Amino acid sequence: MPRIGVTGHSNLTDNTAQMIYKSLQNLLLEHVSSGLVGVTCLARGADQLFAQVVLDVGGVLEVVLPAADYRTKIKPDNITRYDTLLQAAQSVHVMPFETSRRESYMAASEHLLSSVDEIIAVWDGGPSGGLGGTADVVSAARQHGLPVQVVWPYGATRG
Repeated sequence: MPRIGVTGHSNLTDNTAQMIYKSLQNLLLEHVSSGLVGVTCLARGADQLFAQVVLDVGGVLEVVLPAADYRTKIKPDNITRYDTLLQAAQSVHVMPFETSRRESYMAASEHLLSSVDEIIAVWDGGPSGGLGGTADVVSAARQHGLPVQVVWPYGATRG
């Protein structure tokens, strides 16, 4: 049963989101017959696209939340999608932090990395904008010896 995690940018343009969805779908479809489990921190953008694809292809979704107050950090235009995906998760693990901050984001990503066989990084190759950003998680995954599949289709942009 393959356990695949995700990290990636939260600020994707609509066109990029469509391209990323298709790329993720192509990658994950090959794992469905083996019992795909997708693990995500459920942030806006790449994490939520990944979660949706996991569910759409028939996989099982697991969520790792960075802190008890994480839902309060979700922007109003994204709360319905967040809630829908969270409710579809087979399991939800909340990290032992009361408030969401850079340290809790990185801790959640480290927890995710410790529970998966590989990681998909929706990443343009640039540096992190702060602790726990995509580049930091990719670096940590590589230090853990996890295979990292970078997804950034030609023409993809950040919003």
